[in-house]
Amino acid sequence: MSEPFYITTAISYPNGRPHIGHAYEAIAADVIARFQRQQGKDVRFQTGTDEHGLKMARKAEEQGRTPRELADEMSGYFQQMCDALNVKYDRFIRTVEADHHRSCQALWRAMEANGDLYLDRYEGWYSVRDEAYYDESELVDGEGGERLSPQGTPVEWTVEESWFFRLSKYQEPLLALYRDNPDFIQPDSRRNEMIAFVSGGLRDLSVSRTSFDWGVKVPGSDTHVMYVWVDALTNYITGLGYPEDTENYRKFWPASLHLIGKDIVRFHTVYWPAFLLSAGLPLPQKVFGHGFLLNRGQKESKSLGNVTDPLALADQFGVDTLRYFFMREVNFGQDGSYSPEAIITKTNAELANSFGNLVQRTLSMINKNMDGILERFETAGEDKALLTIVQDACRQGLPHAFERLAFSVGIENWLRAVYACNQYVDEQAPWTLRKTDPERMKVVLQTLYIAIRDLALAIRPVIPTRADAVLRQLGVAEGQAGSADMHDEGWYNALVASGHVVAKPNPVFPRLELPEEATD
Repeated sequence: MSEPFYITTAISYPNGRPHIGHAYEAIAADVIARFQRQQGKDVRFQTGTDEHGLKMARKAEEQGRTPRELADEMSGYFQQMCDALNVKYDRFIRTVEADHHRSCQALWRAMEANGDLYLDRYEGWYSVRDEAYYDESELVDGEGGERLSPQGTPVEWTVEESWFFRLSKYQEPLLALYRDNPDFIQPDSRRNEMIAFVSGGLRDLSVSRTSFDWGVKVPGSDTHVMYVWVDALTNYITGLGYPEDTENYRKFWPASLHLIGKDIVRFHTVYWPAFLLSAGLPLPQKVFGHGFLLNRGQKESKSLGNVTDPLALADQFGVDTLRYFFMREVNFGQDGSYSPEAIITKTNAELANSFGNLVQRTLSMINKNMDGILERFETAGEDKALLTIVQDACRQGLPHAFERLAFSVGIENWLRAVYACNQYVDEQAPWTLRKTDPERMKVVLQTLYIAIRDLALAIRPVIPTRADAVLRQLGVAEGQAGSADMHDEGWYNALVASGHVVAKPNPVFPRLELPEEATD
């Protein structure tokens, strides 16, 4: 039986259309899911939208619509984004769905049964934009003297009856969790931040609102709706069938990885494990808080006029190009920067000029100089050396890095193998061997053919469409690109035995050009 692997993104708040940060997280999660499937894991991948809360209610009121009407429209844009970016989720969850409401209420009852919920009055600062409560000591002064959250968002003084969760009770259990499971929060910088935050003392958390009704009703207190973060975080178990003892819940919980932005680490590593401890449920294995994507080094904002539509970027450069750039360029866990010029420069150099050119000239020469016919052959020392470099990169270097979510490191390993192949071509000069030693030329070209197959399989989680196009041109069948065939050496002999003919190749990685208006 395959080992289960359950990965989730944060569910997106759809009060606006998807931005580049949503796309970045969805792509990264999809790369991880595809990679783990390729390693033979039984993978479940969940994403979705977080549709309740005061922010959505106010936005709908501004537009003269119901919150549900707004939620239905906006959630659709996030599903479209995932589909357009080739993000293959197993479930796209929406918090308005009936099974999610049942799941939230079951979790609430479990926390209540443990004595961790009590009714009181809340007075304090609340950020509608962050959907978060802040202590006075956390606030900062804005340029106009107004009080702002640590994220720089406006806060409001809120007074209302509220249910409270005994978060203070879980200070020591949480610190023990961080101490005993150092991989629970990654990267280490986020872990250190949370240790400092929890060590400073935890106050009980207001977990219901009465000033609006767009949310999950509190069981037995119908005038209260759950604090949006109780509601949102519960999606991770809703999608597995909680509170029912479903096959999916038994197989996939606890989650292998919650992939989230660094700005919501507190909710996922303090509130969420405390809720689960209270309810007597297992804790996720790892929470990874990735960094932000910056537009030419600046955070995107409407006021700066630099907000990028990720689908427009994908239309301009191609989906796989975008996926490759984000995974290659950004040191995952840290902030990264992008620009059209950087995307074009990086992908032209590495995909078009290096890997694409390697594929194109190798297959072209086999088609032209060998009539496309593959043969059995014996490798010499330099051929074996090349295949060892490629196999080490594709079967050890890249996978080991991807397991650590070090995507740029893994792709760097892969690229070194691509460069080694190109150097081998230059040194062996098959165009010269065609005249001086045709049999040696065949060995060189077929050695490269085998190397290209390994390279295409290894990079497939990042650029699935383009990698599959390469594999098809090699004659590798769709069903032979999965985990069971990653290290199978019999595929080449099977192609030879079948009389496979290598057709004239079509370019898979065309060079990109900067649009004229961008160069003015």
